[in-house]
Amino acid sequence: MGLRSWLRSACCCPCRCLDEPALPEKEPLVSGDNPYSSFGAMLARDDEKNLWSLPHDVSHTEADDDRMLYNLIVIRNQQAKDSEEWQKLNYDIHTLRQIRREVRNRWKCILEDLGFQREADLLLSVTKLSTMSDSKNTKEAREMLLKLAEETNIFPTSWELSERYLFVVDRLIALDAAEEFFKVASRTYPKSSGVPCLADVQKEPHYLPFPSP
Repeated sequence: MGLRSWLRSACCCPCRCLDEPALPEKEPLVSGDNPYSSFGAMLARDDEKNLWSLPHDVSHTEADDDRMLYNLIVIRNQQAKDSEEWQKLNYDIHTLRQIRREVRNRWKCILEDLGFQREADLLLSVTKLSTMSDSKNTKEAREMLLKLAEETNIFPTSWELSERYLFVVDRLIALDAAEEFFKVASRTYPKSSGVPCLADVQKEPHYLPFPSP
């Protein structure tokens, strides 16, 4: 099954998130000769493209999937652009990013179903500056995230628990919406739905390269 077929079969929520065109990257609000003026905007765009599993890890080497994506980006950037090797690496990078975006879209669809249409993007926004709303919720948030991973198909089968979504669950607990989120996730992405795992997608042969985001 190709990547596009996997994404179509995986996203079964009624809001058809994947049909929405990608928004263009916004230009930095501050511009000029200062090389540091847009640094914060660059970091934000980088995080939005890669959706790091461990946002606080600036080296992107602690989580296996972050390290894999980061290494692919580094190696690709060392190749001559549009060379055969660059194209293969670019395809793999695009594949990993698309899987991460699909997971985020699943969460966003459920949040919108729960009535958080305006707040969904904010609830899903996690950066290296994010903190837990209440340290007392950490254990409950980890248990709920594990429950989502084991009892629903909101993540691909081989997906490791992501600190990014631990922060999201913490926010849901603070809003008293975590249990309702789990119920909707169980109905929308039941464990028996047969979505292929991340490892299966990665083993596919390379096809025509996607343009670099």
